[in-house]
Amino acid sequence: MVSHELPSQLDTPSDECLGLLRQAQSGEFAAFGLLVGRLQQRVFGMAYRILGETHDAEDVSQQTFLSLIEHLDSFRGESTVRTWVLRIAANHALKLLRKRRGLPTEPTGDTSYADIPHPEFIAPWRHEPSVLAEQHETRKLIDQALTEIHEHYREVFILRDMEGFSVKETAELLGISEANAKVRLLRARLALRERLTVTLGDETNRVIPDHHVSAHGEAS
Repeated sequence: MVSHELPSQLDTPSDECLGLLRQAQSGEFAAFGLLVGRLQQRVFGMAYRILGETHDAEDVSQQTFLSLIEHLDSFRGESTVRTWVLRIAANHALKLLRKRRGLPTEPTGDTSYADIPHPEFIAPWRHEPSVLAEQHETRKLIDQALTEIHEHYREVFILRDMEGFSVKETAELLGISEANAKVRLLRARLALRERLTVTLGDETNRVIPDHHVSAHGEAS
């Protein structure tokens, strides 16, 4: 069974995974087992963030590595091994999500920026998001915040900002246009930033002042 602790953003060195994959392609089952060990936490973590269910994430992890066995010889080196495996996992997770919805994922036409809600609280974060994501407590906050936004936006944010897929790859995985993916990503970033800025933001550089404080710093 896959461990349920979500992984950090630190990647396994791609050359190590590539070496294990090449050995597995040569028929070394032990190397395949090691490759699974290197990547299973990332696969489970991404699947869990997309689906929100431990059992479903475990199923996706199993399906991913079964698919990997079947398609070992199809790796062409056009991306890192990690990205290739995560793309397989994302496809399985999104397929399950579509099945759960009872509908195929189609573009919804939300390519307009006009109706994006204005955040109530914006301030620069004290550290870069990539640095914050490596901190255990911060990862817990991010994971919790992700459960609070619409799944359309959550999917894009996970694939683009957390897993490192390009906008084009993200759009292809979700079956939407690149313009649609960009708008959803903006919505996700704004929603998450507002939720997390209260905890992670620099209050002294807040862009939008507190509604209860006047321009002279006196309570209204």
